[in-house]
Amino acid sequence: MTKTFFFLSMFASILAYSQEDLLKDIDTIKTTEIQQPAFKALQIVTGQSTKLAAKNEWYIVVAHRFGDVSKGFKDFFGLDDASTKLGVIYGVTDGLSLSLSRETNMKTFEGGAKYKLVKQSDNFPVDIVGYNVMAVNTDLDKDNYPHLKFGDRLSYLTQALISRRFSENFSLQLTPSYVHKNLYEPTVEDKNQFLTGLGGRYKISKRVSINAEYFVNFNNRSFYQNPLSLGLDIETGGHVFQLLFTNSQLNSDIGYLTNATGKWGKGQIFFGFNLYRVF
Repeated sequence: MTKTFFFLSMFASILAYSQEDLLKDIDTIKTTEIQQPAFKALQIVTGQSTKLAAKNEWYIVVAHRFGDVSKGFKDFFGLDDASTKLGVIYGVTDGLSLSLSRETNMKTFEGGAKYKLVKQSDNFPVDIVGYNVMAVNTDLDKDNYPHLKFGDRLSYLTQALISRRFSENFSLQLTPSYVHKNLYEPTVEDKNQFLTGLGGRYKISKRVSINAEYFVNFNNRSFYQNPLSLGLDIETGGHVFQLLFTNSQLNSDIGYLTNATGKWGKGQIFFGFNLYRVF
């Protein structure tokens, strides 16, 4: 009886030690491999964030920009003059998503690919995501451009999205960007444009965060403005609702970066929203 009790005690001790050791391993794996995304929405404000659609997820996107609020009551503070973008995004894998959208302003179609390059972890300090866009301006016509070819309608965007989640509440992103336009107006812009953006998110409650972003265009001729935007993210179940103020009425990726016309100092601001619905 004593020997039986001794062996049972030894077995129980070994089992308890093994379970404790296994739990330590599980905790280590969770800490090392599972990281929360730097941003909850696919956009910081209008610019892209490092968040991607998950595998087999569909997003329906509705983005709206009203007119210039400085025009006052005559245009009902911009509500009479609006531009809308409708789009879809599909997660091919957890690290690759494809998008297609169309904006009413300049009747622009954009197709994009967003792909994860590096994930933030204990061994690497940042997320790095690539983003490429091809846009087609269907508003151009041969009455104004008699020698217009299809290739003249095209423009391209390449971005590296580099973000870091510093804490539960605070994230930052650096966004070096390159834009190429086949058709452009040389008196106000360049064929090739280089930009760098800085954006951030600060969480003020469980479901609400304040966001901001600013892009510097190193080829700016002073006719167009550097885009500056402020936003508010609201998480409501199956979608994220973003309210925002910006100096660019265009909400296509390339239009927003290179064709902002509003001046914050003169009150030339456009109110708008982004709505994402996940399926």
